[in-house]
Amino acid sequence: MPKILLIDDDEKLAGLLGTFFERFGLELMSALRPSDGLELLKAEKPDLVILDVMLPEQDGFAVCRAIRKTSAVPIIMLTARGEVTDRIVGLEIGADDYLPKPFEPRELVARIQNVLRRAVSAEPDGDELRFRDLTLDSERRTVELDGSPLELTTMEFELLALFARNPGKPLTRDEILNGLRGIDAQIFSRSVDILVSRLRQKLNDTAKQPRFIKTVWGRGYTFVAEEAEAE
Repeated sequence: MPKILLIDDDEKLAGLLGTFFERFGLELMSALRPSDGLELLKAEKPDLVILDVMLPEQDGFAVCRAIRKTSAVPIIMLTARGEVTDRIVGLEIGADDYLPKPFEPRELVARIQNVLRRAVSAEPDGDELRFRDLTLDSERRTVELDGSPLELTTMEFELLALFARNPGKPLTRDEILNGLRGIDAQIFSRSVDILVSRLRQKLNDTAKQPRFIKTVWGRGYTFVAEEAEAE
């Protein structure tokens, strides 16, 4: 049974969601304060975190950053206002999805199920994709850069795998959105630029001197990594 961690200072919300989640085979644990939530994250190792933006001690964006320093656990952020700025900031710092408040519990469950499917899905195009300085193991969902493990979020891994399966092919933003299977279409195409920017930072890549991802002006992006030499 997937374990879900809710970090939200609304005491009633945890009770309502806990009962509802049981119908869908989800186990809920909750924390009212970020410090308690981070302790639960370490101790219980949940499969997904639901994180409210408006919290005591520190806001949800700061908590998301703290989580991303040590964990790639999927994160769904709850935004009270549902403003575009909040959505963009959440994506920039590593959230996998967002949901504006108020929301229907069934929609939250659908988003949880969708994100969890992405997190455990196996890639169909072979077990390993090898390029010079970069290796993706699709079965184990691991990445090595320059011989060292690279920690990626679910969304970042999916994006890199999509690029690696289409080397040299220009991909439009719409093609990338469709290929990621689950990014809410309402996020609009700017989310692709945000995701690419996050991935580039982790790959030590730059737009001016692309090592892996090249911007195709007026179209989208192309994966330009050199293929590994056959052994």
